[in-house]
Amino acid sequence: MRIITILLILFSLSFADSIYFMPYQAKDAIGNLIKEIKNAKNEVKISIYSFTNREIGKAIRDSAKKGVKYKIIFDYKSNIDDDYSQIGYLAKLKNIEVCTLQGRRAKNDKYNGIMHNKLAIIDNQTIILGSANWSKGAFELNYETLLISNNKDYIDSANNYFNKMFSECKAF
Repeated sequence: MRIITILLILFSLSFADSIYFMPYQAKDAIGNLIKEIKNAKNEVKISIYSFTNREIGKAIRDSAKKGVKYKIIFDYKSNIDDDYSQIGYLAKLKNIEVCTLQGRRAKNDKYNGIMHNKLAIIDNQTIILGSANWSKGAFELNYETLLISNNKDYIDSANNYFNKMFSECKAF
């Protein structure tokens, strides 16, 4: 009986993570990302470099209308003036707080780095991360990765990281 219990635990853990490789698994990746957003109950924390995908934007809008609170960190300069960026639109909505973050200053004091994350933490239960910006091109044209996990250690580390970044943000 004990061996069966251990095997069941190991079997269930193997399905706790999903990894997608775009463009080959674009449909599953975007579908599951949106599903996770739609299933959020309380809070979603996002740090994203570029966000132009309307389908994801609509899922966030609809979720926020249901009372889910959003904190979104966006790169200081990336795509803010882009006509397709979802950030300006989402920043105007109730339950969505957007801030911008600039990378650290170079030692030669000539330029700043960027906030290049692609990260979401949903209800402290799920973490989504990878190389993919939230854009149509990232999912359909680029060679990108997306990981969805329920690993508590990853989530705890990401929360600490997100909170540090958020404390350095400037209101949008």
